[in-house]
Amino acid sequence: MGLEIERRFLVDGDGWRPGAAPVEVVQGYLSTDPRRVVRVRLAGGQGFLTVKGLADGASRAEFEYPVPAADARELLALCGPAVIEKVRWTVRHAGNEWVVDEFAGANAGLVLAEIELEAPDQAFDLPPWAGPEVTSQARFANASLAVRPYSAFSAAERGPDGLA
Repeated sequence: MGLEIERRFLVDGDGWRPGAAPVEVVQGYLSTDPRRVVRVRLAGGQGFLTVKGLADGASRAEFEYPVPAADARELLALCGPAVIEKVRWTVRHAGNEWVVDEFAGANAGLVLAEIELEAPDQAFDLPPWAGPEVTSQARFANASLAVRPYSAFSAAERGPDGLA
C-alpha cells in the first residue's frame, strides 16, 4: 500500500523564494469525500490520477498513477467547479525538500508549505518562513479548498495574524 506522511504549514513571508523552482499546477477532484479523495492533476505538462484514503494524523493511504496529459485534461473537465490552480515551488531547507503552494483563483492569497516524511515522528528543521501548522485542519486540505475556497474563509479561519 502507498503511504503519504505529510505535514503542512501556513507560510509567513517570502523568504522561501530565492532559488525556488516553479511548476504550474491545475488539479481537480472527482471525489472530495475524505474517506476516498480522487484527484486529477496536470503539473508541468504531465498528468496524474491520485487516490487518497482517510487521514490519520499526518498519514494516509496514497496511490498515484501517471496518465497522458490529454486524458488528464479530459478528466479535469469532469471535475466541474472543484478545480484548484496554483504554482508549486520546490524549496530545499536543511537537507529536506519542501513544496510551497501559491494558490490562484478563488484561493488567491493562500500560501502553504508541506514536507513529506518517511515516518510520522521524523525530525526536521522548520524553515523560518514556516508559520503555524495546519496539517490537522481539514479546511486547508486541497480537496476542501476545491469545494470551499480560501476566499470564503472568515478572518478567524484564515489563521493567526492573517498569515494565510
